[in-house]
Amino acid sequence: MYIGIDAGTSGLKAILVDRDQTVRASRTVKLRVSTPHTGWSEQDPESWWQALLEAIDGLKQDDSKAVAAVTGIGLSGQQHGAVLLGDDDRVLRPCILWNDVRSEEECHEFEEAFPESRAVCGNIAMPGFTAPKLLWVRKNEPDIFRQTRHVLLPKAWLRMKMCGEKIEDMSDASGSLWLDVGKREWSAAALEATGLNIDSMPRLCEGVDPAGTLSRELTARWGMDKAPVIAGSAGDNAASAVGLGAVRAGDAFVSLGTSGVVWCTTDRFRPNTDSAVHAFCHAIPDTWHQMGVTLSAASSLAWWAGVNGVDEATLLAELPDRIERPSRALFLPYLNGERTPHNDGRVRGAFLGLDRSLERPELTQAVLEGVAHSFRDALDGLRDAGSNPTSADMVGGGSRSRTWISILASVLDLDLHRLAHGEQGGAFGAARLARIAATGDAVEDVCVPPVRTETIAPDPSLVEEYEDAQERYRAAYPLLSSITTAGHGVPHHAGPHGHHYGHHYGRHHH
Repeated sequence: MYIGIDAGTSGLKAILVDRDQTVRASRTVKLRVSTPHTGWSEQDPESWWQALLEAIDGLKQDDSKAVAAVTGIGLSGQQHGAVLLGDDDRVLRPCILWNDVRSEEECHEFEEAFPESRAVCGNIAMPGFTAPKLLWVRKNEPDIFRQTRHVLLPKAWLRMKMCGEKIEDMSDASGSLWLDVGKREWSAAALEATGLNIDSMPRLCEGVDPAGTLSRELTARWGMDKAPVIAGSAGDNAASAVGLGAVRAGDAFVSLGTSGVVWCTTDRFRPNTDSAVHAFCHAIPDTWHQMGVTLSAASSLAWWAGVNGVDEATLLAELPDRIERPSRALFLPYLNGERTPHNDGRVRGAFLGLDRSLERPELTQAVLEGVAHSFRDALDGLRDAGSNPTSADMVGGGSRSRTWISILASVLDLDLHRLAHGEQGGAFGAARLARIAATGDAVEDVCVPPVRTETIAPDPSLVEEYEDAQERYRAAYPLLSSITTAGHGVPHHAGPHGHHYGHHYGRHHH
C-alpha cells in the first residue's frame, strides 16, 4: 500500500493506493490563504502540517489495516513557495506563495545580477518564483533575512517534518530559479544573486528515489507495520504528469482547468524563454518537460456564464453537436493577463467583431475558441523549442465538454484523447512515485497512461479556417496591449501558475 499526498493551495489531499493502482480511500482538508496586502498571498506552514496529520489520521479511520501495510509515501506540492527557516529550523515568517505578486521589481534585479539566469534556469524571472521573493525579503524584512539559515519549498518542509531531513526533488527545485535545470544541480551563481549559498539549500534527489524514512513517532501514530520510505516526489504539475503516465519524451497533455497548461515531456533541457515557456526537470531521471500556461481557461467560460446569469452547462447545451464554422466574433481570454507567450499581466480581454445578428450561442462558441487560440499560442511556443507532439491527453474540468475538445483539436491540429479517469491529479502521481521508491519497480511498469475512452481528431474542414482565425487572434494582441494600460496596480508579470496550481499546476496544477 502507498500513500500519495498533494499539498495544494486550497486544500491538502491524501489518498491510499494499492498494488493494483486502485484508490482505496481519500481525505481532503481545506486550507486558507492569507492576503494581508493587495497582491500578497501567504500561508502558515503549520496549517499544512495540521492538515497532513488530519488527512492521514482520516485514512487510518477509513482503513486501518491498509494504512498498517503502507510501505511508501509520496508528496506532491504547490510549487515556488518560500518557507524561511532560522536556527533550530524555526519558521521565521508565513510562506510567500506561488500566486504572490509583490516581487515584480526584484525579478528585474535578479536577472540583472545573474544575466545568464534564463539560459541556466530555463525560465523568465516572475514574481511567482522563489528567488525574487528572497530578494524582496532581503530588502523589506532585513532582520528576517539575516536570521534565514535554510529556504525550503512547501513539500520539502512537510518532508522535513515527517522524517527530519531537508531534501528536494528536481522538478520542484526547478521552480525556484536556483537550479541549473540542464545539469540538475543547484546554481551557485543563481543563489549568490539572492544573497544565499548552497548551504541554504536542501539536498537534491530524483523524484523516484528513496528520500527519507517516516519518523518512529508518526509510524506509531498511524499503526504502520514498519516505517515507510518517503519518495523524492514531485512538484504538482510533474506529479500530475506521473499520474497520467506522461513520462516518455513526446508524451503530452492539455489541462483545461481554471487556468490552462500544455505539457510536453522531453528527453533534454529545451528552454524557450522568448515565448514565456517554462522548462523544468521532470520527476523522472534524465527527463525534462516544457510547459506553456494560459491564465484564464475554464475560468473564461465561468466568467461568461456569470455575465449571463446561468451556469456553464446551460451555455454549452445551446451549442450544436458539431461546430460547422468558426464564430464570427473573436474572444481574447486575457481576463487577468496572459503567460505564454506574452508574459503580460496587464493586458485585458475583449470581444471583437460584434454585430447585431450575433446571439448568445455564437458568443459562447467564441469564448471556447478564444481559449483554444490561447492554448495554440502555448503549443507553438513548445514547438518552437523543439517539441512536436502528435496527440495529447485531456484533463481538467473543461475537458468534460466534448464540443470544447473538438474545437481544441481543430485549433491545435492535434488528436486529443478523452480519459476514463482524468482527475486523479498530483496525489495519484505522488503515490506512484512512492511505490517506485519503495519497491524499485520500473517507471514504465508503474506509470501507465489512463484508459482512453475516445480520441477526437481535428475536423479537416475547420483546421484551415481556424488557422486564419489564429492569425486574427495574434494580430489583436499588440492592439489590446497598447490600449489596456489601465493596469489598476496589476504587476506586469503574471505569477507562475494561474491556478491551483492543483493541477495543478490542477494544480495541477496545476
